[in-house]
Amino acid sequence: MNHTSLRIIFMGTPEFAVASLDALVNAGCNIVAVVTAPDKPAGRGMKLTQSAVKTYAVEKGLNVLQPEKLKNPAFIEELQALKADLQVVVAFRMLPEVVWNMPPLGTINVHGSLLPQYRGAAPINWAIINGEKETGVTTFKLKHEIDTGDILLQEKIAIGEDETAGEIHDRMKEVGAQLLVTTVKGLAEGSLQEVPQVSFATAELKHAPKIFTETCTINWNSSCNHIHNLIRGLSPFPGALSRLQEKVLKIYKSKKEITNPSIAPGEWTTDSKTYLKFACTDGYVHVTELQLEGKKRMLVEDFLRGFRSGA
Repeated sequence: MNHTSLRIIFMGTPEFAVASLDALVNAGCNIVAVVTAPDKPAGRGMKLTQSAVKTYAVEKGLNVLQPEKLKNPAFIEELQALKADLQVVVAFRMLPEVVWNMPPLGTINVHGSLLPQYRGAAPINWAIINGEKETGVTTFKLKHEIDTGDILLQEKIAIGEDETAGEIHDRMKEVGAQLLVTTVKGLAEGSLQEVPQVSFATAELKHAPKIFTETCTINWNSSCNHIHNLIRGLSPFPGALSRLQEKVLKIYKSKKEITNPSIAPGEWTTDSKTYLKFACTDGYVHVTELQLEGKKRMLVEDFLRGFRSGA
């Protein structure tokens, strides 16, 4: 079977998923429907805002479904009527079995890690926070437990020493989109072999749970490497947090200075022109891009021009 003859339902919401949907469209895939989140109020005027996936789908004239509840009988009937051969999920919510088990070829997911490592909601963030040198993308078949289905294809991505989660995200969405197309073609041709994740398992499985505020708060009684990795793993969102002159400080980018610090961990010093650095256990972390409470995000040099340290 040719991939263009498959009837495909695509499910996704944020910008990360748009690259995958676009790649399928450009590969000539028959997208019979796009399922995405309902429009939500956003911004100061609480204006109804549509998801990035919906915006793209509408531009391309694709059929859009926006169910409030995925178990809604009317939504299930709509899916059944579409007679999809395959469903594709990229950055969407958990599906009930009645949905993911519906198509003859099943439902495949694009996940931002080399499964079985970093199952969960924030795989890019946690790989960087943990100081990994590489990550990747996995396509796999959905089953009951989240992110545990049989693996179809994987592609590795190197992580640079100073790369942020946002930068990896932007590279990964393109790599993942192309891997998805290759996966769909392989499924159509019957050339892919599903491999259980237990075949890839190592002694230690690392997880990628949702990021909470306590994860974002910097503990300066840590090494430069640990703090630098936390900062870049949380950049640009939600951002690593500290305090400066009793105000919340969000740090987006940093660099390390490994040395014997002359001040206690968590204390800071600046020349009021080019650097602002915080002491940690084995040196200093230089803040290079930041946002102080009540101000906009800026480079440290721009910030220091209007900053009175009093130190």
